[in-house]
Order: sequence, then structure tokens, then C-alpha cells
Amino acid sequence: MGAQTTRQRILHLLKERGQATVYELSQELGVTAATIRHHLTALRKEGLVAAPAPQPRHTRGRPQHIYTLAESATHLFPRQYARLAHQLVQEMRQHLSPEVLTQAMERIGRRIADQAALPDSGEFELKLVAAVQFLNELGYMARWEQTKDGDFLIYIANCPYEQVSRRNQEVCSIDEALLSRLFGAPPQRIAWEGTPNNSQCVYCIHPPNTSNSV
Repeated sequence: MGAQTTRQRILHLLKERGQATVYELSQELGVTAATIRHHLTALRKEGLVAAPAPQPRHTRGRPQHIYTLAESATHLFPRQYARLAHQLVQEMRQHLSPEVLTQAMERIGRRIADQAALPDSGEFELKLVAAVQFLNELGYMARWEQTKDGDFLIYIANCPYEQVSRRNQEVCSIDEALLSRLFGAPPQRIAWEGTPNNSQCVYCIHPPNTSNSV
């Protein structure tokens, strides 16, 4: 059994059981405790396994330590978030008018934007930099550039709702409301990732005033 295969099996066992000791993993995989500890150390360095916690003992002897997955390991296992989100939007569409559904998406976008820590005052570009950093913390893979006319283009290479928005364009209202709240100006979408020959969404932001200050 190769090292990578052993580590994958350790991760799967921790996922299935929730927790395990070195002894339990050693017995299950048929390798020595020293080998298990070596792999656990490597997985901890990768941020996939949490720091061990001592297991309560009622008898004398060396305490066992309990190992669990780190939160960052969740991406290794299949998720059906896109399917669930699609079904939720479909259900909302059955009971809400298009206008009310769009308004609901916009409220979601504004609530997300309210979590950002942006400068209260100063140059527009300061707020722009902080807003793009916030978007990237959410996984948007965003960047910006200024046009000759003084407007700003926001490029989004990784829409978190990509699989859902392709079939439910109302979801795009989340991003439009999010950007509007972050930048204090309504965005104009000039390219959509869901159309042919476009690999990303592009929004144009006109600063609130010509001096580029907030």
C-alpha cells in the first residue's frame, strides 16, 4: 500500500467514524502504529487532520490520543450543494413571483456584503481593494482594473454559484446586490460566464463621484 493510498484510507476512516486513535487506525489498516503516526503528522502539516486530543482513561497507562478531521478536509468529500441550491430555487420559483424571487436574492447579496470590513471613508480605490479582497476570501477569484474613462472593471473568475446560476439566472442578483453594496454604486454586467466564449463575469463600476472619493 503506497503512502498516498494509506493517507487517503486514514482520511476516509476518520470521516466515517468521526474520530479514531492510532491503535484503531493501525488495526484497521494493518500497518504499524509508527507508520500511522508518520502519516498523521503529514496530514496535520497539510491541514487535513486536527491536533490530537487525549482520550480519557480510567486505568493506568499511557493515554491514547483521538484524531479527527480538520474542517479544511471537508472539500475532499463529495458535496451536492449545487443540486440542493437548484432545487431550492426551483421551489421558490413555484411559490414566488419573479419580482419577489429577485428581491429575495438581492437581500441575500446585501447580507453577505454587510459581513465585509470596509474603510468608512477615504479614496474609492481603498474601498475597492478591500472589497475585492473580501470577494476573494469568499472564493470569487476577483481582480480589478481601471479604464481610461475612470470606471473600474471587476473580473470574477470563480463564481461560487456557477452551476446554479447557469440554470437559474435569478441567482446572479445576489452578486449584483453584493457588488452594489460593497462599492456604493450599482454594477453593470458587461460579460457573463454563462455565455459562449466567456470564461468569467465582468462588471463595470462607476465611482459614486468623479473625484473617486467616497
